[in-house]
Amino acid sequence: MAGNPVRWFEIYVQDMARAKGFYEAVLDLKCEKLNSGDIEMWGFPRDRTRSGIGGALVRMPGVKSGGNSTLVYFGCDDCSVEASRVVAAGGRVHRDKISIGEYGYIVLAVDTEGNMFGLHSLA
Repeated sequence: MAGNPVRWFEIYVQDMARAKGFYEAVLDLKCEKLNSGDIEMWGFPRDRTRSGIGGALVRMPGVKSGGNSTLVYFGCDDCSVEASRVVAAGGRVHRDKISIGEYGYIVLAVDTEGNMFGLHSLA
Protein backbone atom coordinates (compact mmCIF):
# COMPACT_ATOMS: atom_id res chain seq x y z
CA MET A 1 0.00 0.00 0.00
CA ALA A 2 1.60 3.25 -1.15
CA GLY A 3 1.15 6.61 0.55
CA ASN A 4 -0.49 7.36 3.86
CA PRO A 5 -2.56 4.34 4.97
CA VAL A 6 -5.14 6.27 7.02
CA ARG A 7 -7.68 7.98 4.78
CA TRP A 8 -10.79 8.85 6.81
CA PHE A 9 -12.40 8.77 10.28
CA GLU A 10 -15.99 8.59 11.47
CA ILE A 11 -17.59 9.42 14.81
CA TYR A 12 -20.82 7.47 15.19
CA VAL A 13 -23.75 9.25 16.85
CA GLN A 14 -27.37 8.58 17.80
CA ASP A 15 -28.63 12.19 17.88
CA MET A 16 -27.10 13.96 14.88
CA ALA A 17 -28.43 17.42 15.71
CA ARG A 18 -26.99 17.27 19.22
CA ALA A 19 -23.62 15.86 18.09
CA LYS A 20 -23.31 18.28 15.17
CA GLY A 21 -24.09 21.22 17.44
CA PHE A 22 -21.51 20.05 19.96
CA TYR A 23 -18.63 19.69 17.47
CA GLU A 24 -19.51 22.88 15.61
CA ALA A 25 -19.54 24.78 18.90
CA VAL A 26 -16.39 23.26 20.37
CA LEU A 27 -14.32 23.43 17.16
CA ASP A 28 -15.88 26.68 15.86
CA LEU A 29 -16.66 25.27 12.42
CA LYS A 30 -19.58 24.27 10.23
CA CYS A 31 -20.08 20.69 9.12
CA GLU A 32 -21.25 19.99 5.57
CA LYS A 33 -23.98 17.48 4.67
CA LEU A 34 -22.49 14.66 2.61
CA ASN A 35 -24.40 12.81 -0.09
CA SER A 36 -24.03 9.24 1.19
CA GLY A 37 -27.25 7.43 0.41
CA ASP A 38 -29.16 6.03 3.39
CA ILE A 39 -26.38 6.90 5.84
CA GLU A 40 -26.63 10.37 7.44
CA MET A 41 -23.21 12.04 7.35
CA TRP A 42 -21.98 15.53 8.18
CA GLY A 43 -18.36 16.12 7.16
CA PHE A 44 -15.83 18.23 8.98
CA PRO A 45 -14.33 20.91 6.72
CA ARG A 46 -11.05 19.95 5.08
CA ASP A 47 -8.56 21.56 2.77
CA ARG A 48 -7.25 18.96 0.35
CA THR A 49 -4.18 21.11 -0.34
CA ARG A 50 -2.96 20.72 3.26
CA SER A 51 -1.89 17.73 5.34
CA GLY A 52 -4.34 15.82 7.51
CA ILE A 53 -7.34 13.59 6.89
CA GLY A 54 -11.06 14.15 6.54
CA GLY A 55 -13.82 12.79 8.68
CA ALA A 56 -17.50 12.97 9.53
CA LEU A 57 -20.22 12.52 12.09
CA VAL A 58 -22.30 9.50 11.06
CA ARG A 59 -25.70 8.11 11.97
CA MET A 60 -26.10 4.59 10.58
CA PRO A 61 -28.82 2.12 11.58
CA GLY A 62 -27.38 -0.70 13.68
CA VAL A 63 -24.22 1.15 14.72
CA LYS A 64 -24.33 2.60 18.23
CA SER A 65 -22.39 5.56 19.57
CA GLY A 66 -20.04 5.37 22.54
CA GLY A 67 -17.38 2.78 23.21
CA ASN A 68 -15.79 1.89 19.89
CA SER A 69 -17.74 4.46 17.89
CA THR A 70 -14.84 6.11 16.10
CA LEU A 71 -13.64 4.36 12.94
CA VAL A 72 -10.38 4.71 11.10
CA TYR A 73 -10.57 3.89 7.39
CA PHE A 74 -7.56 2.51 5.56
CA GLY A 75 -7.25 3.36 1.87
CA CYS A 76 -7.25 0.51 -0.66
CA ASP A 77 -7.37 0.10 -4.43
CA ASP A 78 -10.31 -2.34 -4.01
CA CYS A 79 -11.48 -2.82 -0.43
CA SER A 80 -12.80 -6.30 -1.16
CA VAL A 81 -9.18 -7.50 -1.60
CA GLU A 82 -8.17 -6.50 1.92
CA ALA A 83 -11.53 -7.69 3.27
CA SER A 84 -10.78 -11.14 1.89
CA ARG A 85 -7.76 -11.30 4.23
CA VAL A 86 -9.59 -10.36 7.44
CA VAL A 87 -10.84 -13.80 8.55
CA ALA A 88 -7.54 -15.53 7.79
CA ALA A 89 -5.78 -12.97 9.96
CA GLY A 90 -8.08 -13.70 12.91
CA GLY A 91 -10.70 -10.96 12.51
CA ARG A 92 -14.21 -10.86 11.07
CA VAL A 93 -16.05 -8.88 8.43
CA HIS A 94 -18.88 -6.90 10.02
CA ARG A 95 -20.31 -5.50 6.78
CA ASP A 96 -19.38 -6.64 3.28
CA LYS A 97 -18.42 -4.16 0.57
CA ILE A 98 -21.15 -1.57 0.03
CA SER A 99 -21.43 1.52 -2.13
CA ILE A 100 -21.37 4.93 -0.47
CA GLY A 101 -22.40 6.67 -3.66
CA GLU A 102 -20.00 9.10 -5.28
CA TYR A 103 -17.49 8.48 -2.46
CA GLY A 104 -16.72 4.88 -3.45
CA TYR A 105 -17.04 1.70 -1.39
CA ILE A 106 -16.44 0.57 2.18
CA VAL A 107 -16.06 -2.63 4.17
CA LEU A 108 -16.41 -2.69 7.96
CA ALA A 109 -14.27 -5.26 9.77
CA VAL A 110 -13.34 -6.18 13.34
CA ASP A 111 -9.76 -6.84 14.37
CA THR A 112 -8.48 -9.50 16.77
CA GLU A 113 -8.98 -7.12 19.72
CA GLY A 114 -12.62 -6.39 18.94
CA ASN A 115 -11.95 -2.97 17.37
CA MET A 116 -13.96 -2.10 14.29
CA PHE A 117 -12.15 -0.42 11.40
CA GLY A 118 -13.00 0.45 7.83
CA LEU A 119 -11.55 -0.21 4.42
CA HIS A 120 -12.23 2.35 1.68
CA SER A 121 -11.76 2.30 -2.08
CA LEU A 122 -13.04 4.22 -5.07
CA ALA A 123 -13.62 0.97 -7.00
